[in-house]
Amino acid sequence: MIPRLLGQQILAAAQKMPVVAVTGPRQSGKSTLVQQIFPEYSYANLEDIEQRKFAKDDPKGFLLNLGEKAIIDEVQHSPDLLSYIQVTVDRQKMAGQFVISGSQNLLLMESVSQSLAGRVAIFNLLPFSLEEIQDTSFALPAYEDYLVKGFYPRIYDLNLEPTAWLLDYIQTYVERDLRQVVNVSDLGAFRQFLEICAGRIGQLVNFSDMGSLVGVSYQTINKWLSVLQTSFIVHLLRPYHQNYNKRIVKTPKLYFYDTGLACALMNLRSVDDLNRHFAKGALFENFVVNEILKNHLNRNLHPRHYFWNAAGAHEIDLLLDKGGRLLPIEIKSGRTINPHFFDSLKYFQSLSGALPEDSILVYGGEETQKRSLAQVVGWRKLGDIPLQ
Repeated sequence: MIPRLLGQQILAAAQKMPVVAVTGPRQSGKSTLVQQIFPEYSYANLEDIEQRKFAKDDPKGFLLNLGEKAIIDEVQHSPDLLSYIQVTVDRQKMAGQFVISGSQNLLLMESVSQSLAGRVAIFNLLPFSLEEIQDTSFALPAYEDYLVKGFYPRIYDLNLEPTAWLLDYIQTYVERDLRQVVNVSDLGAFRQFLEICAGRIGQLVNFSDMGSLVGVSYQTINKWLSVLQTSFIVHLLRPYHQNYNKRIVKTPKLYFYDTGLACALMNLRSVDDLNRHFAKGALFENFVVNEILKNHLNRNLHPRHYFWNAAGAHEIDLLLDKGGRLLPIEIKSGRTINPHFFDSLKYFQSLSGALPEDSILVYGGEETQKRSLAQVVGWRKLGDIPLQ
């Protein structure tokens, strides 16, 4: 069992708040984690139809039956239950009384904001981070292996063949979860949309172009993309708003929460397939963006992450806003440092005043160096990038 870094933050919050909510993708390890760190709590999973019916038909009796402290998994299946949880915690005023989890972020958050505002600490658990896995027996030799395999815990715990499991994951998601959120009449078109998204990792989102390729409207693509974000399949990186007197891109970029999932959708089943594919650099960029995001979330930090693009002339792949202090990060998959890797960082420094010591080049090699224009960080050392 690989310890999850977020567990420490959840335990600390349960000492202060009456409700703790853990959300994240299906199969990211939410149920395992909360049961592991709260072993004395009673447990109910609303994926179980009988438990769900009990919670909907008799919410007071359901909560009473759980006892003093309880874990309620997949709580989005009975959002009205949260109102009864609110009444219970307001009456009993007990820290850590309920731990709730859900795999549909938006639905869960709407319910939480309506019923539990001021009473709940909210955490996002993503699949394994490199930091969690790299010093264990599950560690892999090269970053390409991680790109293809991804980080979903079940693949590691059961030594599963990644592509087959990930394709089953997509099929299950499409057939069950998707239909709970939005009505999709043509699952084939939606699967094609997923594959197009995978092929456009790290690119600007173009709703009209995607709609033309799939044969659906701009509005439908917008809705489908929102569903993918809701279910932790993809996330968008917003452009930085400061233009420094330059014309800048204002459209977000698309990333997957797990590169293994994207590789499966692109039919990249091996490292050899990946090394021959045009998207290898974009997948490495996605991997680095994800790891920095995970490193923040695992410490209950809420990052302000952006990219910056001066109308295509120069781009900063990732820009961390640390309350007025900017950390520009350039990401390159090559294993050998090339002087051209620093060009965009140098250009951005000249416009923004960002300092070389705050500028970072992440590359596919192993070394960590201090250069005159930036700190160089090898892919294994992403934990060295400052979070605050």
